[in-house]
Amino acid sequence: MAAEHGLRAAAKSLVPRGLIYATYEQRLLRNLDRDRLPEHVAVLADGNRRWARVNAPGQELVVGYRAGAAKLKQFVGWCEEVGIPIVTLWVLSTENLQRSGPEEIGPLLDVIRDLVVELAGDGVRRVQVVGDLNLLPSDVADDLRAAEADCAGAPGMHVNVAVSYGGRHELRDAVRSLLATEAAKGTELAELSQTLEIDHISEHLYTAGQPDPDLIIRTSGEQRLSGFLIWQSAHSEFYFCEALWPDFRKIDFIRALRSYSQRERRFGR
Repeated sequence: MAAEHGLRAAAKSLVPRGLIYATYEQRLLRNLDRDRLPEHVAVLADGNRRWARVNAPGQELVVGYRAGAAKLKQFVGWCEEVGIPIVTLWVLSTENLQRSGPEEIGPLLDVIRDLVVELAGDGVRRVQVVGDLNLLPSDVADDLRAAEADCAGAPGMHVNVAVSYGGRHELRDAVRSLLATEAAKGTELAELSQTLEIDHISEHLYTAGQPDPDLIIRTSGEQRLSGFLIWQSAHSEFYFCEALWPDFRKIDFIRALRSYSQRERRFGR
């Protein structure tokens, strides 16, 4: 018996780790309840800089940004594979812009520009840039808008890329847009204060017309939203993962979906 156990253990040790993971991934995928998957998944892809410091010491932080962008492209593919129609990727916050110098922001913006252009380039997905692009260098903002326009009629997945995004900025911009729209109609402020409804504000968000995210994933062990989708996340489910974003695996993604599918959503009730 001991000899048989030893043979099984030895045989198992000869199986490549990648094959073991692939087999486990397929088993998890098969067991997913496809009727209970989220329609909209948002991700705070956190931990790129920490990953670079650990995995590429002495090199520029852009190494981590490139690894993070490569993982974002994989993530979009994973979502397409299971049929999730809407994804939101947060790649640059307004706080990042304020606290980081040009020597760091410049390379990061180049990575983001390449990411958006590549996601939009095949004409399959509709890529929408959400955020205050006026805070970005004009050439970068123009390239992002051009990529967005090129795939505006794409039939596939809707990918929001949150660039220069802050939740408070979004609410500020929504209120400004609402006030401007009502002023153009001749609505008086006193009248607006009596007739304003929640849906009126929703119609002026960056993601207007889209369903709110069902599932929000954050990596790197942080358990907070940091202002991400403040309005839209009111009834979202959250999944926090310890892995730094470039280390986030397909297995982690499937586990997040499994966790979501097993929850009872109450929507505040």
